[in-house]
Amino acid sequence: MKRAIITGASSGIGAEMAREFARRGYEVVLLARRADLLDQLAKELPRATAIACDVTDSEAVHDAVARSGPFDVAIANAGVGVTAWAAKSVADAEVMMRVNYFGMLYLFDAVMPSMMERRSGQFAGVASIAGLRGLPTSAGYSASKAAMQVFLEAARVELKSFNIRVTTVNPGFIVTAMTEKNKFKMPFLMKADRAARIIVDGVERGKRVVEFPLPMSMAMRFARIVPSWMYDRVLGAARIRE
Repeated sequence: MKRAIITGASSGIGAEMAREFARRGYEVVLLARRADLLDQLAKELPRATAIACDVTDSEAVHDAVARSGPFDVAIANAGVGVTAWAAKSVADAEVMMRVNYFGMLYLFDAVMPSMMERRSGQFAGVASIAGLRGLPTSAGYSASKAAMQVFLEAARVELKSFNIRVTTVNPGFIVTAMTEKNKFKMPFLMKADRAARIIVDGVERGKRVVEFPLPMSMAMRFARIVPSWMYDRVLGAARIRE
């Protein structure tokens, strides 16, 4: 039986991925801070273990993995997002970097020795389409997700010789508690259960990058190659006024 560990599993995409992996016969280990929600989810699933854990605490993450590993699949999904102006968001940016980027690194560091020893396994990090280019009022969030993408890309190349697959997951807007706070219309908004199926499908197929929805992916990929002066002009005209 295959085993998967998922951070940020108490709600949103993380909880739906846990359900999806369980439907496919995996034993799942669920990590998040909210023990009550984790326990409730674990009771729904046939083979699940809930471990309350703050992903920004490296020792706690390593302890959780040591207590429950090894794993075939590890998903760094825990994430936070705050909309704020770059000049006023240093504290928020620090929190996002600690949760989104370092939270992923701590899980990576905890599971990788066993995977490298066995010469098998898969690691996936849930980044975001927002990491493909800096977005006004989301500078800290975009930066944290871009850091994840660059790390995962390098790790993917390094670990190929160990037969370990690394997947970068770049979702667009998903219906979660995080996006409920957004006051603007979110294009191509997708439900979390559908997003989870897309992610798990991509992970099981060993895809290097899982990016969706397609229209938003294409738009942001195009935005990466347009000249900076054009990007500044278009985004400047559309930006949210302070």
